[in-house]
Amino acid sequence: QVQMVQSGGGLVQAGGSLRLSCAASRRTFAMYTMAWFRQAPGKEREFVARISGSAGSTDYADSVKGRFAISRDSAENKVTLYLQMNSLKPQDTAVYYCAAAARPLAGTRRMEDEYDFWGQGTQVTVSS
Repeated sequence: QVQMVQSGGGLVQAGGSLRLSCAASRRTFAMYTMAWFRQAPGKEREFVARISGSAGSTDYADSVKGRFAISRDSAENKVTLYLQMNSLKPQDTAVYYCAAAARPLAGTRRMEDEYDFWGQGTQVTVSS
């Protein structure tokens, strides 16, 4: 059974930093795209960042570009996905979700339905 367990998050003042982690129990996730999404209250879940499986190329939503950084570490039997969030703003407040694809993706890699496995979500609250 695949597990994706998130940690990190919490409450931070505007301008501060947080790092989210997502430990995935399937080593093969390192071969494919992994991503972060977020969902603010009353809004739809939106793409934040992704890292591809082959060359490790990254892509960011315009709203977080230059402030957030996605990365990934692989170890025996697991992969850990990270999201370093700097210069946080109140509008970054949301529940953040990690996601993993179980196959090569050919689309934008920014859509929820492209991903096969999801973490449980973790709350990030940025106070002004």
